[in-house]
Amino acid sequence: MIKFFRKIRQKLLNENKFSKYLIYAIGEIILVVIGILIALQINNSNEIRKSRKKEISYLQNIKEDLNINSGKINSLIERRDKRTEIAHKLIGHIEGEPVLDWHKFNLEIVKIYTWERFYQHNYTFQELISSGNLSYIQNDSIKTLLFDLESTYKQLKAEEDHWRFDSEELVFKPSYNDLDMQLILRDYRGEKGVLNSEVFAELFADRKVKNGYVMATVEFGIMNSHLKKMNQIIEKLLELINEEITKG
Repeated sequence: MIKFFRKIRQKLLNENKFSKYLIYAIGEIILVVIGILIALQINNSNEIRKSRKKEISYLQNIKEDLNINSGKINSLIERRDKRTEIAHKLIGHIEGEPVLDWHKFNLEIVKIYTWERFYQHNYTFQELISSGNLSYIQNDSIKTLLFDLESTYKQLKAEEDHWRFDSEELVFKPSYNDLDMQLILRDYRGEKGVLNSEVFAELFADRKVKNGYVMATVEFGIMNSHLKKMNQIIEKLLELINEEITKG
């Protein structure tokens, strides 16, 4: 093709047809420019396809992380709701409601002692931030919700730290002072008949203990409200991500 155009150009020059040669030269320049533009367009299209493929991969990984978090959140909400019910029961017993089963009562106290934190599974989001690849995610709503989720998670962590302090001061320390832990552990391991009202008399009389259970009902509720908000954000994210993945 190049030889063909070269022959035409040479023929026009030999025939001294400058005006026709000028028109031909301009046409040749236009063809070259068009060729460059087509090549750039093809290259740009290839880059867009590669970028979109990378975006879909990130979105699928984020989706997996979110599904893991949703399962962990639902499980933790259920456990904390149960502990809130137990705390209300313990408050009732301290206020005079008779304890009919000291073994069951002991097990419920142990459940209040159980300490749990929620750890978010957000490896893909952290990778996007640390690598500077967040720009691969084109949907601004998805990016905004990811930051909202991270912000809510940090609020949850702050509340968990608050409860950690309160539980140590108002639940753990008084119990260590007021209870014979050897008897508590013997009962917990299945030995019967070692617990009675006298074992818990000092615990019931300690105002800190009641306050600790009251704060448990408050703070479990606050922590669960953060978890529920996270789940709401996750639901919106999954909906948007599924739409993006479906587009291909």
